[in-house]
Amino acid sequence: MTLSLPIEDGANELLSRSPLALLTAMLLDQQVPLEKAFSSPYQLAQRLGHEPTAAELAGYDPGALAAVFSERPALHRFPKAMAARVQELARIIVDRYDGDAARVWATAATGPELAARLTELPGFGEYKAQITLALLGKQLGIRPEGWREAAGHFGEEGSHYSVADITDPGSLAAVRDYKKQLKAAAKARA
Repeated sequence: MTLSLPIEDGANELLSRSPLALLTAMLLDQQVPLEKAFSSPYQLAQRLGHEPTAAELAGYDPGALAAVFSERPALHRFPKAMAARVQELARIIVDRYDGDAARVWATAATGPELAARLTELPGFGEYKAQITLALLGKQLGIRPEGWREAAGHFGEEGSHYSVADITDPGSLAAVRDYKKQLKAAAKARA
């Protein structure tokens, strides 16, 4: 399956076939619009002139990687910090998964095991792990036993809570509406 997020086709194609790019996008999905976060792995590959491997990113000179992230337009609102986090993600993939990001889920026997593995990644808290699990299950067909329950409410069929549910402009609008409602409720409580 190919993702159909509101980003250019090349970026969707990369995220659909590259587990490392997908995990990188999920990592970058904070304090920037989702279009920015999910386009940045594609932009990174374009800047490097090739699709980087986890080993390459893990061993990259930190200052040079920060410079690549900082080129205009920057790959994230906080390019230096996020370059360091992406490098940390790559190191974990090299150290724990033999450099193969797909092994994060391919070798997980259950949804709860996969959720636990995802929470161990830099920048992945409980909710981001659940959203990633929902995205894998709903859109990419990666469904270890108990995945939907481990994804929490993000795994609900027919929901419009996160990037896991975006398949077209209508679902994008529904997710944005849901997030607006959450912010309004939080503001009202404060």
